[in-house]
Amino acid sequence: MKAIVYGAYGGPDVLHLAERARPELQPKGARVRVQAAAVTTADWRLRAAAFPGVLALVGRAMFGWRRPRQPVLGSAFAGEVTEAGEGSPWSPGQQVLGFVPAGAHAEELVIGPDACVVARPAGMSAEAAAALPFGGLAALVFLRDVAQLKPGQRVLITGGSGEVGAMAVQIATALGARATAMASAGNLALLRELGTETALDYRSADLAALGQSFDVVLDTFGALSVRQARALLRPGGVFVPLNFGLREIAAALWPWARRRVKIHVNADRAEDLEALVKLWAEGQLHPLVGEVFPMAEARAAHARVEGRHKRGAVVLRMDG
Repeated sequence: MKAIVYGAYGGPDVLHLAERARPELQPKGARVRVQAAAVTTADWRLRAAAFPGVLALVGRAMFGWRRPRQPVLGSAFAGEVTEAGEGSPWSPGQQVLGFVPAGAHAEELVIGPDACVVARPAGMSAEAAAALPFGGLAALVFLRDVAQLKPGQRVLITGGSGEVGAMAVQIATALGARATAMASAGNLALLRELGTETALDYRSADLAALGQSFDVVLDTFGALSVRQARALLRPGGVFVPLNFGLREIAAALWPWARRRVKIHVNADRAEDLEALVKLWAEGQLHPLVGEVFPMAEARAAHARVEGRHKRGAVVLRMDG
């Protein structure tokens, strides 16, 4: 099978197409023909060993000190089950979407019986299905579980047009919250379409002069310091940074603060993915696909993601 592989950390040029052996089907597992897979922020960070803050040493220890242990990236995918092992919950011909640790940037992958994989509903394109898990799971868990966002509360979301931010705006609205989101001037109309109450240009908006305070500040890409975020919070409010370093960790260790910092690394659970699919079926969540690249143009897709100014998800078509 063909796969996008890399054997050293570096820029997009370390990626190349290669023939690899088909992954071995495990008992109770299933083989999936990958139709589409997202290129996420996590993918470019793994490719470049660009782990943020204090996670640099942890990242190298987990994924390889000098070179990557896993040569095939890719976590969020959509595909079709082609083969199922004895006792597998899946059957050949089923359309699925999911989130795996790695290996989705290939023509095939195998999934275990407990993988974060669910059935893809009729009417959801492969591109939209691949765009759903990464941003959707992060936004759902961080807003619903970590921040415990309630109906009527105000939430500020930075990077509102990005892969996580676009999902966060929609999920916050679905939870009954009032969302204020920040993006570039060219994406303000998009933020309003997604359901944000107030759309702000991150280049020109003066948050200190906004005259609003928030119950939750969700920073999707490291735009705010702890001090800046706390100044925007109401007493009892929470700052939830997706990218965090020593300062955020230290601030999170003070649970008695009137304006708290919460950091979290979420597990990927099929039940959360089912919740996202349910929101999609109800018309409350629409995966935002920014650009689609063929498999052969993986380098260009990675370069687009690494530029940090993409709109929605960047997706690879793995089946040509």
